[in-house]
Amino acid sequence: MERTYASDVANIEEGKRVKLIGWVHEIRDLGGIKFILLRDKSGICQVTIKKKNVKEEVLKKVEKIRSEYVVSIEGIVSINDKVKGGAEVLLEDINIISEAKQPLPYDIVGKVKAKLDTRLNYRILDLRKLENRAIFIIGNVALNEIRNFLMKEGFIEVRTPRIISTATEGGAALFTINYFNKIAFLAQSPQLYKEELTTVFEKVFEIGPFFRAEESHTTRHISEFTSIDIEAAFHTKEDVMELLERMIKEVIDKVSQKCKEELKLLNINLEPIELPILRITYDEAISKIQEANIKINWGEDFSIEHLRYLGKIYPKWYFIIDFPTISKPFYIQPNPLNEKICESFDLMYKWIEIASGGQRISDKNLLVSRLEEQKLNPESFKHHLEIYDYGMPPHSGWAVGFERLLMVLTGKKNIREVCLFPRDKFRLIP
Repeated sequence: MERTYASDVANIEEGKRVKLIGWVHEIRDLGGIKFILLRDKSGICQVTIKKKNVKEEVLKKVEKIRSEYVVSIEGIVSINDKVKGGAEVLLEDINIISEAKQPLPYDIVGKVKAKLDTRLNYRILDLRKLENRAIFIIGNVALNEIRNFLMKEGFIEVRTPRIISTATEGGAALFTINYFNKIAFLAQSPQLYKEELTTVFEKVFEIGPFFRAEESHTTRHISEFTSIDIEAAFHTKEDVMELLERMIKEVIDKVSQKCKEELKLLNINLEPIELPILRITYDEAISKIQEANIKINWGEDFSIEHLRYLGKIYPKWYFIIDFPTISKPFYIQPNPLNEKICESFDLMYKWIEIASGGQRISDKNLLVSRLEEQKLNPESFKHHLEIYDYGMPPHSGWAVGFERLLMVLTGKKNIREVCLFPRDKFRLIP
């Protein structure tokens, strides 16, 4: 018999015989009647066992069933408005495909609350909980929409190395590896490669994992993360900011349309974005912080305290623009009218930085000068600098931290909840 998925049962005519395969999510025994909630990739279906109507040998198999056993079930569809989904399956036969060790180390039904560390220790069980699985279904839709959006905008997807010989943004937060008895690093970003590729394809994007030896153990930092990077020749800072805000709006609109059930499970109502997104300057942000008698000096990066305060003032989406040149990486273009500030921006949601970008330096001499200012050896970047001898166009780009964006889409407060298998300073397993 062809397999039927749990979510399809409600669309099948009453009285039809179906076969379900999945995991036993929960068992409820009310004496003369027993219920199995059967879970598969599509959702949960209620299987009802009326003991007086079921053969003795089938009841013996039912008595052996425990949580997370993999079973196949055959039965008759029954329309029932009292059941979630509007239909159930009346059991005729059941077979055990795979057993699960009892008791389970983690209650995925959620009757016993578990701390995040416990959940992450038993991550596969944790992901079987419908609410947690919903996070990654939303993430899958979001990534597909991002790809579709960028391709429609004329970008080509590229794949750059994860093993590199030179630090992209300096020597901080790098993982060092032994590469055939040579020192190499895990890539922090595709920054230099994507800039070089604009001389070939003009508009490129990459979605993939990158690595930072992140000492900060916070709710928004992890060591292995997914970055969505774009770079575009002949684009200004404003051009790529406008592209970014349209992409974020598109993702929120499409997730709202396509993930209604998942958002409902997470009790999330995504608010549409109105364009253009608010822009405030670094100086304006500093002024707001200082007005609240919170200490900050011009040129400093924003601390958590500073960002949390800005998040209270600006509780939705906003850009911070015109950062001090000294606070940004060497490849960011200084403002031609005021070299103390640069053509950069951060996209914020409340107090969390979601994306960072700007216009890049396209003049080789200026780039060498900026490397030296940041005490970086130009010789270490000679292969990148050579590309500037072959015709480097003006170009701009940005990077979105996908897990942080997914936090916004799902309402989660800890970035580890939106990673399948998070890695940080204290976690290398599972």
